[in-house]
Amino acid sequence: MARPWQNTQQHTQQHAQQHTQDAPGPRHAAPQERGTPDAAERRALDGLEDGRVSVRLSAALTLGTRPEPHHVDTLIARCAVEPEFFVRDMLTWALTRHPASRTLPGLLRAVREGHTRARSQALHTLSKIGDRQAWPAITRALLCDADDEVARSAWRAAVVLVPEGEEPALAATLATRLGRGGRKTQLSLSRALVALGAAALPALRSAAALPDARVRAHALATQWLLRDPDAGFEPAIEEAKRIVALGGHEHQEK
Repeated sequence: MARPWQNTQQHTQQHAQQHTQDAPGPRHAAPQERGTPDAAERRALDGLEDGRVSVRLSAALTLGTRPEPHHVDTLIARCAVEPEFFVRDMLTWALTRHPASRTLPGLLRAVREGHTRARSQALHTLSKIGDRQAWPAITRALLCDADDEVARSAWRAAVVLVPEGEEPALAATLATRLGRGGRKTQLSLSRALVALGAAALPALRSAAALPDARVRAHALATQWLLRDPDAGFEPAIEEAKRIVALGGHEHQEK
């Protein structure tokens, strides 16, 4: 089943692809030989810190179009402080143009040691790279992080990176977060559980039997979405809340 958030970079990638028609390789381009930075490279590196969003976006695009191994640490560092979503996504795209062997060490360090935005964006980038060598970094502490942004990024990364056979255990951990946060956070968690497919059902059934009405409603709504991924979250959660208020379990997946 396709991961629901895998389309979040579509706009960024389409923009990038218009400028990379001649770029080699299916995922990452061959790096240039290290040498004295040319004028375009210097402008791009300087442009990452420009006050104008359009300049930073163009700079990230340039560095992704012409990937150089010695740019990786700069790109990761900029991800940690970039305030604009589309620029961060372009920086992530630029990092995916490099081999995972080059990007993983810095990204994993950011996950372990970075501040909130650094951890969140590093996790997001790991989910886009999709290399399961990063799985050990997706700890229970990250999945249960107090910061919603970090937790959401960890959930997305987890369902991409989880090794075969470990989906039920992951679902059980994710299910402990049911009922948490506002609509954005609840939707993100539901999507993560839906992405795990049938492996999530035991955890969802257990959660739907808990006494906390908020948890029960979220579990029922997620089961509804698992059965019908095209159903909207808002109708699902509202119907689930109604059912819980009436003391029913009509939408539990059999």
